[in-house]
Amino acid sequence: MQQRARSRPVSVAVWLTAAAGIVLTCVLVVTIRNLQQRAIDNDFQQRASVRIAAVQRGLDDAVEVVRVLNQTFVSFAPVDRARFRSFTAPLLQHYPSIYAFNFHRVLDGAQRAPYEAALQADYPDFHLTEMVDGKIVAAREKSAYIVVDYIEPMLQQRSAFGLDVSSNVRVVTAMQHAVDSGLPTASDLVRLAQGDGQRSGLLIVMPVFRPGAEINSVAGRRAAWIGDTAAVFNVHQLIHKIFERGGFLSDDRMRIGVYFAASDAPSELVYQKTEAGSVTGLRQWTSFLYAAIPKPLERSFDNAGQTWRVVVTMPNGAAGNDYGAVVVLVAGLVLSLGAAAYLNGVIARTRRVQTLVDHRTAELREANRQLSDDITARRHTEAALQLRERAIEACANAIMIASAERPHYAIEYVNSAFTRITGRSAETVLGRPLTVIDGTEHHDDTVSELLQALRDRRQAHVVLHAYRADGSVFWSDVYIAPVRDTSGSVNHFVVAMYDITDNKRYEAELEFQANRDALTGLANRNLLHDRLHHAIAFANRNAHPIWLVFVDLDQFKFINDTLGHRAGDLMLKTVAERLLGAVRESDTVARLGGDEFVLIMPERTDGALTSAIIQRLMEAVAQPMTIEQHTFFVTASIGVAVYPGDGMEPDQLLKHADIAMYRAKESGRNNFQFYTPVMNERALERLQLEGALRTAIERDEFVLHYQPQVDLRSGQIVGMEALLRWQHPEMGMVPPGRFIALAEETGMIVPIGAWVVATACRQNKAWQDAGLGLLRMSVNLSARQFAQQDLVDSIAAVLQETGLDPTYLEVELTESLVMTDVERAIATLDRLHELGVFLSIDDFGTGYSSLSYLKRFPIDILKIDQSFVRDISVDPDDAAIVVSIISLAHSLRMGVIAEGVETVEQLGFLRRYGCDQMQGYFFSRPVAAAAFEQLLRDGINLQGKLDAHSATLPPLVEAR
Repeated sequence: MQQRARSRPVSVAVWLTAAAGIVLTCVLVVTIRNLQQRAIDNDFQQRASVRIAAVQRGLDDAVEVVRVLNQTFVSFAPVDRARFRSFTAPLLQHYPSIYAFNFHRVLDGAQRAPYEAALQADYPDFHLTEMVDGKIVAAREKSAYIVVDYIEPMLQQRSAFGLDVSSNVRVVTAMQHAVDSGLPTASDLVRLAQGDGQRSGLLIVMPVFRPGAEINSVAGRRAAWIGDTAAVFNVHQLIHKIFERGGFLSDDRMRIGVYFAASDAPSELVYQKTEAGSVTGLRQWTSFLYAAIPKPLERSFDNAGQTWRVVVTMPNGAAGNDYGAVVVLVAGLVLSLGAAAYLNGVIARTRRVQTLVDHRTAELREANRQLSDDITARRHTEAALQLRERAIEACANAIMIASAERPHYAIEYVNSAFTRITGRSAETVLGRPLTVIDGTEHHDDTVSELLQALRDRRQAHVVLHAYRADGSVFWSDVYIAPVRDTSGSVNHFVVAMYDITDNKRYEAELEFQANRDALTGLANRNLLHDRLHHAIAFANRNAHPIWLVFVDLDQFKFINDTLGHRAGDLMLKTVAERLLGAVRESDTVARLGGDEFVLIMPERTDGALTSAIIQRLMEAVAQPMTIEQHTFFVTASIGVAVYPGDGMEPDQLLKHADIAMYRAKESGRNNFQFYTPVMNERALERLQLEGALRTAIERDEFVLHYQPQVDLRSGQIVGMEALLRWQHPEMGMVPPGRFIALAEETGMIVPIGAWVVATACRQNKAWQDAGLGLLRMSVNLSARQFAQQDLVDSIAAVLQETGLDPTYLEVELTESLVMTDVERAIATLDRLHELGVFLSIDDFGTGYSSLSYLKRFPIDILKIDQSFVRDISVDPDDAAIVVSIISLAHSLRMGVIAEGVETVEQLGFLRRYGCDQMQGYFFSRPVAAAAFEQLLRDGINLQGKLDAHSATLPPLVEAR
């Protein structure tokens, strides 16, 4: 009885434990099932919404593609086929679901024949077609067509090229809706002409309107409609790509149906995804433990005028592995029953455990002592390793450790300096081959050298040209060394990278400065000689000639003197760019200094060198140039020397090209000359002439001759033009044509011109003081004189010094001189006019004066050039020009002087049409001061000259 009483409490405890466990298990099963149901419902709603949103967003993207294509026709009208092809090519690659891009052009019946004829020039077999009963046939005659004019890709979609879609009700309906709304519109599902003509798809169209048309109303848009842009979509592939991009195809827990309508009728289904299984086996018998299937999620939305409906369901058995309730049930039962068994064995195990604990305690004490010794030793080792690691991390250079295992030599460690230098994090390179250190997949010989060192298990050093993660280039010294284990085998390599980009950049800058012009970036004299040596060597091997072209800008010093060196530098940069744009990539353009450029132009097998190339250079330079709000017309003089005929050495070729250039300047500038041996003699003569010219003023070799200017009314001398002559002691009287251009080019024209003004004013004042009449002295100003900042002040000083009244000084300017910089010319002329001197335009009609500017110039006199006067009695055109100039001058209240009058007939014509004054050989050649003074003292007049010729003049016509 005692034994039985002791055993009963144990039995009751076991049963109570088991019962409590089962009850708790049931409560947990119900709770977990409810939580699983809510989680599945929420997860389904979220996943379904994401997929529906992806469909809607993907369809919106498809519409946006059509908008982007349509915007091309708005922004770049007109759009040709090449632009259409280049714009749609990347879109076709990016959107594989797009079957084709179209441009539909609206034609009326009368436009069909010329339209077909125009396209048949490029596509001989082109005709308008239409689709009848699923087949593409020749289009019938109609009053209007809607034609597939552009289509890409053309090769795959050739069958639709020229297709008239005006008979396709679905497409036309979509087009009409798009025109009325001005927005992209989707058609109903249609049968496409592309491929075999049996495929169905969807067209999204957007209208193209006539540029500049009023499209704010429906009527305006219909009137301005000239066509539309369209994208042809394979609907099934489009939606499939949307799910593929979203990663939804691999999810077998969702059944998705996409309908091309507001309803989910099976006939409207355009896409369906279903891969889930169903409930089978034991789960059918234990379904009460699992969560129920969520309700389907349905949603409709509009896209491009069409309604779409997406239905997402979760099939039976696709709710996930919701085994929580089952696990809790099984675990609860097992634990409940196990708890009872555990109570029975716990007392017996307690004694046995105590014995084991005592034994293990003694063993642990000994193990702890040994462990403490090991920990102390390990701490010392770890401290040493950490010190080395910190030292490597603190290093300013990149350190890498790579495996010695072939063939990849994977990177196992990089320090922080590696990330700083290369821009690549450790995560992106660890485990990758060591060859990634140069940042590119196309390795050069340097990386190959590194790989060979790795194979040979040896040290190596290379200079590496590499790329950072952002694509920028850097240079580094790379040192590699093998790491051996205790057995002497190489198991790793250590690689050190030193960033030497700054050093390389400095070297490149030094090289650039040594070989490039600092202002223009062109080759300098040093690089020019090097390139020329190489070109000559190549020409010798291939028997090809070389053209050495010497380019010198005309009137460049005038720009520098007028606007300063900054404007001159801008001009030189612009000219350098134009020369580079006018030559081939194989040619060399160099700047020697100042405004001198040299071009090396070797002949190639693909094209011979012709004078048209030089003409192209001149035309490129001569384009109008605007600098600091001033427009200039810059020309160039060009000399060409040809290898080997004009020289075998670089210096000799340069010298001869330079000589040819100077010959071009002597020939009137803005032209080119090829070197000839005769030019060498002229160059020597020019050097001698230049040397003599520089001392001519000091030696008092210049003299002035004076040509009378006669009034055609009174016949009296009213003025004279001072003309410069050079009386050289050895060369004799040097004509102006030989030295004036040289004086202009060398800048000596400025002191010479100042001497002319002072001498002429002094002489005129002397004649006035001698009682020979109040005559007006006319002097010519050169371009460089006119560009002088102190021009007006210097003339005022001369007038004050000589005592000559400004009224009796006339300043002559050429048309080209005042038109070079109009605004500055006007300012200078205004100051001269305020000074009181007379102003005249010399050689009027031979330049490029603008009448709008002429009326702004304070000009007193126009001088008709002798080239018009010479044939006025026999050439109606010259006569008409002279009459027009006289009329123009008088209309602007200006006087007129005719130059080069040599015959009675010329004189009579000028008098008949009201010309004011004349000068020329008929009355007198330019004569020295003494001879001119004698003319004045003798009272020679026009009537005396006429009497000598036994001629009379017609009465003067008053044309003012």
